[in-house]
Amino acid sequence: MDSVGGPVAIPKDSFSNALTKNIVAMLVWLALSIINSSMVHTFLRHSLFYENPRYIMFICMVINDALQLTLITALYVVSYIFRKIHTSVCCLLVTVLTTRSTPLILAGMAMERYISICFPLHYSQMCTVPRTLLLIGIILILTATPPISDLLITIVKEPPSFFRTTIFCDHSLLFRDRSIYYKNCVFDGTYLVFVALTLLYTYCKIMLTARAASTGLASVKRARNTVVLHGVQLLLCMLAFVVPSLQAALISLFPRLSLEIRYIFFLLVYIIPRFLSPVIYGFRDEQFRKYWTRYLSCRSRSILRVRPALLKVNLQVK
Repeated sequence: MDSVGGPVAIPKDSFSNALTKNIVAMLVWLALSIINSSMVHTFLRHSLFYENPRYIMFICMVINDALQLTLITALYVVSYIFRKIHTSVCCLLVTVLTTRSTPLILAGMAMERYISICFPLHYSQMCTVPRTLLLIGIILILTATPPISDLLITIVKEPPSFFRTTIFCDHSLLFRDRSIYYKNCVFDGTYLVFVALTLLYTYCKIMLTARAASTGLASVKRARNTVVLHGVQLLLCMLAFVVPSLQAALISLFPRLSLEIRYIFFLLVYIIPRFLSPVIYGFRDEQFRKYWTRYLSCRSRSILRVRPALLKVNLQVK
């Protein structure tokens, strides 16, 4: 996870504010975890999903978002309870926490939509499950490279005593060498431009296909709208790289509101974008929505049946 704030002193929040913020963060995490787990369960129960490259990439993004949200929320709560943690533990958390994989998965999903609309006769040969898994593996390698290199540079540059200290777990406070900052700027800028150009190219091609069609194809319109939503999601992902400087500027202007500014950016950058994956595929995709709502309705009915049974048992015991 990239830093959400600069290396400035972290003021203390009041107990009531801290409690409210942590309760809100935990409730959001719980709600999204329930949604994501139900999607994963729906995906695994039906072969038509895990044999389709589009849904495979989608569920990988859902799992990635769920993992990142869990770790980010845990780190957020821990920062209020302990404030400072062991540097080696922080290294592990910050190395695992990365939002870089989401834009790359978005590019892969946009290319899949482009192929399905513009090359429908070659889709089954070009988009296969093995190729999709290979693409996901490449994305994982590209995602893991920057944080691992950050850690290696820190191990070389910092003295061994540094890893035995306690710090406020923040990317900029942990990886202090300036070369890491410049390296990440180059890497993030390069691959975000690549993803943006991929989304723009696929959108333009799908639009040209829609105009060339004699009638307005519903599948073309859905693919075009999906790519547009991918673009919105990419813009939200890019906030993670713009926020540190913007947040530092706002905190310098309004130092008394530094905690509130950090919390707002925490919600905007790391929480709200996690809502988009369920919206884009869970609600908009008719096929997935049919099986997903069926699973949710079955679960709700089973819960409603269990409650009267438990009540009856309690009355018999009394």
